Amino acid sequence: MTPAASGAASPRPPRRPALRRERHFGDRVMHCFAQRPGSVGQMLAEAVARNGTGEAVVCGAERLTWQQLDTLASRLAGGLQAQGVVAGDRVALLLDNGVPFVLAVLACAKLGAIVVPLSARSQTPELAHALNDCGAVLVIVDSALASRLPSVGETPALRRRCNVVGGPAGSALAAWLADVPAMAAHAAAEDDVAAILYTSGTTGRPKDAMLTHLNIVHSAMHYELAMGLTEADRSMVCVPLSHVTGLIAQFATMLRCAGTLLILPAFKAADFLALAAAERGTHTLMVPAMYKLCLLRTDLPAHDLRAWRIGAFGGAPMPPATIAELALRLPGLILMNAYGATETTSPATITPTDAGPTHGDSVGRAVACGELAVMDAEGRELPDGESGEIWIKGPMIVPGYWNNAVATAESFVAGYWRSGDLGRLDGDGFLCLHDRLKDVINRGGYKIYPAEVEAVLAQHPDVLEAAVIGTPCPVLGERVHAFVALRHLDGASAPDPDGAIDINGVCAKEFARFSRARLSDYKVPEGWTLQHQSLPRNANGKLLKRMLREQLAGSLPPRAIT
Repeated sequence: MTPAASGAASPRPPRRPALRRERHFGDRVMHCFAQRPGSVGQMLAEAVARNGTGEAVVCGAERLTWQQLDTLASRLAGGLQAQGVVAGDRVALLLDNGVPFVLAVLACAKLGAIVVPLSARSQTPELAHALNDCGAVLVIVDSALASRLPSVGETPALRRRCNVVGGPAGSALAAWLADVPAMAAHAAAEDDVAAILYTSGTTGRPKDAMLTHLNIVHSAMHYELAMGLTEADRSMVCVPLSHVTGLIAQFATMLRCAGTLLILPAFKAADFLALAAAERGTHTLMVPAMYKLCLLRTDLPAHDLRAWRIGAFGGAPMPPATIAELALRLPGLILMNAYGATETTSPATITPTDAGPTHGDSVGRAVACGELAVMDAEGRELPDGESGEIWIKGPMIVPGYWNNAVATAESFVAGYWRSGDLGRLDGDGFLCLHDRLKDVINRGGYKIYPAEVEAVLAQHPDVLEAAVIGTPCPVLGERVHAFVALRHLDGASAPDPDGAIDINGVCAKEFARFSRARLSDYKVPEGWTLQHQSLPRNANGKLLKRMLREQLAGSLPPRAIT
């Protein structure tokens, strides 16, 4: 889990920039970089000035320099402006990884519009909620995904839909690229919202974190500083750009460094390794399962990966066996753990390049401008070595949730974000995670909130109640398992003596089909326990998921429903 485990020589990190305390977002006082770009638009202008003729994006056969990217983004901004988009408007993106996504984000930055990336795996009900919640006035959508958009009547604020067809960026967005002189970027204030990203809370209803220019600039600089990144770096993007990792850890970071984004539509180990070798990729950030899948490739030795120096990971612990195998087979690769969330604009901690093996169980130290506190249930700081809830402070912490004052007040206290994660700090400032206070399921780096899945299952007429838990998986970390108490069985299959229904029965297949129509595919339960009895609860009526985990651990592994 540490860079030392890879056996590679560490790059010399750049000198730490000067810090100073500043007030932002009302009454928050925090450490900030004294010298920094003032906005995402200014980061783009600096990238053009620093490396205008250098490659900015490589995606399939398409290659764009920073100057070309800037010109196209200005033309798209002009096209959006012609459609009535103004500063502060929300522009939603339902796009797979590709050049149109990059252009749309930068065009919104030039206009001062707020970009709202949506998962390409979202289904119609999820999209309807997000579009209405943020009040998006325009959506840019891949033509292949357009059928998922809700009807016009379901999204009254949505004025226009921009369909993106396949092919190079110019042809894909031809109708929206205005033939106008390059426009000057909107003079955004640092505390202005630049992006809204949807996350989920313990209630299961998605929440919309507001990422400001200040947040994004600091997170990009944190990665640049910790990893020693420069314009020579080439970041291999195989996670969704609509997720905080792809958007911030890679896109915004390469924007800050004026490096190169090497974009894959989706992760496939064979394609990733081929790209890394052909394009001399130097950097990436993936979940541990992706590294494992690369190691399983028999053709791994055939790829020249000597340029790949930074292998960052997050979302789940890296198994020690995977670390050892990477050190053996890719000795030039430095592994760096990064811990964060949408509310922290990606990184809150990063493993230093010189951490050493004694901190192999940690997720690193706080980023340069960040502060960590481990608190007890009464909000009192705990000594080093004691476990409690992790609170995080800094200029990368979002100001709150869009139009959700209640959720903001619950999660943010005096500038700190209450993570809901349990951990401890050691005497050297390294953070170790122990468990989650929330019941979040981590499936291959995708966070799944059980309450959201439970709410969907509860809509089925045959469901009395449902509970969702995570089950261990050696590749993905966890998979989704649903316990369903049935109203009736319709004679589909008979219960066994313990009250569970054969998971290959008609009922489970029907529930899986029902879920797929309403949830992103990775949220759909893969294992099912169907029963007559009510789910276990304590005297106060609280669901006892611990008992469900124990029940499942004592049974045979569930088979997936297909």
